[in-house]
Amino acid sequence: MWRLVPPKLGRLSRSLKLAALGSLLVLMVLHSPSLLASWQRNELADRRFLQLNKCPACFGTSWCRRFLNGQVAFEAWGRLRLLDFLNVKNVYFAQYGEPREGGRRRVVLKRLGSQRELAQLDQSICKRATGRPRCDLLQAMPRTEFARLNGDVRLLTPEAVEGWSDLVHCPSQRLLDRLVRRYAETKDSGSFLLRNLKDSERMQLLLTLAFNPEPLVLQSFPSDEGWPFAKYLGACGRMVAVNYVGEELWSYFNAPWEKRVDLAWQLMEIAEQLTNNDFEFALYLLDVSFDNFAVGPRDGKVIIVDAENVLVADKRLIRQNREDPSLRTCCMSYLLQLPTPSLKYSLNLPINHKPENWDVWYESKFDDCDKEACLSFSKEILCARATVDHNYYAVCQNLLSRHATWRGTSGGLLHDPPSEIAKDGRLEALLDECANPKKRYGRFQAAKELREYLAQLSNNVR
Repeated sequence: MWRLVPPKLGRLSRSLKLAALGSLLVLMVLHSPSLLASWQRNELADRRFLQLNKCPACFGTSWCRRFLNGQVAFEAWGRLRLLDFLNVKNVYFAQYGEPREGGRRRVVLKRLGSQRELAQLDQSICKRATGRPRCDLLQAMPRTEFARLNGDVRLLTPEAVEGWSDLVHCPSQRLLDRLVRRYAETKDSGSFLLRNLKDSERMQLLLTLAFNPEPLVLQSFPSDEGWPFAKYLGACGRMVAVNYVGEELWSYFNAPWEKRVDLAWQLMEIAEQLTNNDFEFALYLLDVSFDNFAVGPRDGKVIIVDAENVLVADKRLIRQNREDPSLRTCCMSYLLQLPTPSLKYSLNLPINHKPENWDVWYESKFDDCDKEACLSFSKEILCARATVDHNYYAVCQNLLSRHATWRGTSGGLLHDPPSEIAKDGRLEALLDECANPKKRYGRFQAAKELREYLAQLSNNVR
């Protein structure tokens, strides 16, 4: 029998593992009082653990009653703070239940950043407000750019937040009105007027938009309306709650062929929905990996569970004519309601800022790099073209085709097809053309045919 590890290296490896285990046991013994305490108490009811004391430099307060009343509790090992050093992403699993509902459900809790990133956020706020790396965040926030839209400012405008994050790399007024109108961390949701929010709520919204806009993506494009994102539940301090979807897509890498075909078809449908929809918002996924998707255990539905890096382009704005008198007439009554700075901005610039080559189809460049989940893209081009194949490219290259690499594996989700499908060759040809097209605009056509072919295969195997 072949040995994959030489004897000496094998013994060394076992020794290192035993040493690590021994060190962990020693730490557990040394910290046994605090270890027992953290196991017994519900830290999710602790204001300081939730970092509620840092508000308005936080993500919201809509779920604070549930947290502080003990309705949310960590699952099993999540109670052990000693293991937090392994949880780099600050993502936790918990149980939540309303007393009148008589049951509990699983939820996912996120701090939206690592400990280092959150510490850098605090330092950045303090330096901007006081010039020092440490300060009272409550007093510092009103002295930062997160407070400059307080008072009588009516609208959140593109010039105020453009480039703060991927979500608003090229925002339109229509998108920003949608963000404000659907902001869930206020009791006055439903209005696109920024001035209807409290000062603290405006600061929380802007900080979330700049630090990690994932909650705003989930709120603005909710699962209840058919968007393929996890459902946003609420926040308390620097802890955000979303619904638990299921196991990550990676756990299905070696699932039966029939299951993988269905998942691949769903992924291509997601790429199509985010690219072309009735709302004329193109949502481009800039970070596509097996860890960013999950599969529902009951319905088998694929859902995006990490929406931090989503760029939204307003295709309606891109397509508008530069000087369309009808648009200027219809929008004048709306513009006259704006405060003076916004009015000047709107009147001095063309209503429609049509980019060059806006109607030329854009083909993403294949990136054959030696790293996992590589994508090649230009944010400026994604913002400036009405027809873009980025989402098809991202899904095919990073998830489905033979070019997909993840955790030391290759071959993609559709690896090792049945012999009759492999022999036919059509699936491999479509995947290759979708990932690395040889013809001009070949990816557009390949993605369309691949969706149809996978739907056919899925029907055949069900």
